[in-house]
Amino acid sequence: MRRLPVYILLDTSGSMRGEPIHAVNNSMQVLLSSLRQDPHALDTVHISLITFDLEARVLQELTPLGAFPQVTLETPGSGPTFLGEALKMVRDKVRAEVRVGSDDGAGDWAPLLFVMTDGKPSDTMVFNEQVEAIKTAGFAAMVGCGAGPSADVSALKRFCTSVAMLDTLDGPGFEQFFKWVSDVITDGSRSQSAGAADVTELPPPPREINIVI
Repeated sequence: MRRLPVYILLDTSGSMRGEPIHAVNNSMQVLLSSLRQDPHALDTVHISLITFDLEARVLQELTPLGAFPQVTLETPGSGPTFLGEALKMVRDKVRAEVRVGSDDGAGDWAPLLFVMTDGKPSDTMVFNEQVEAIKTAGFAAMVGCGAGPSADVSALKRFCTSVAMLDTLDGPGFEQFFKWVSDVITDGSRSQSAGAADVTELPPPPREINIVI
């Protein structure tokens, strides 16, 4: 069975502490629950969860959707937002984990990337290096979300194929975003199965989400 690898990068910097990170934890479960209602997603989707604050870390390795455990995101009291390090990490993971087609098989579907942040990259030099490098990683789509008034949407625009904005950092907004992510993953799985090379047509977002590009 060909896999659809999905990489999710979530900002866990100090500014996400309290209600925002609690809302994201709940919304991750909404995402998983929604995806598991689709039989094709259950057969194909594998998810990796990477967080970034004063460092980037793999919270959950690439795991089949049906076996993905309940995870709890935590935040430091304060600190930087190392988005550049997270992009470097996910690029390395894609190289190591995504199966390339050969004479023996077709390989995995092109992976999907989702990035959510409420701030701007602190590791500017690394970020500047990685915004070009990530474009060569072979993602079918890279979807960014700038959450709240302090999110640097311009940074996401530099490498994402689509960028969404959430005006607030509350539970309802995050829940609607993660439900929409579920729709994007489901549609991406079906479109690639039908022979599409990339994911250019995203499903319409709910009214809480503003699409910038």
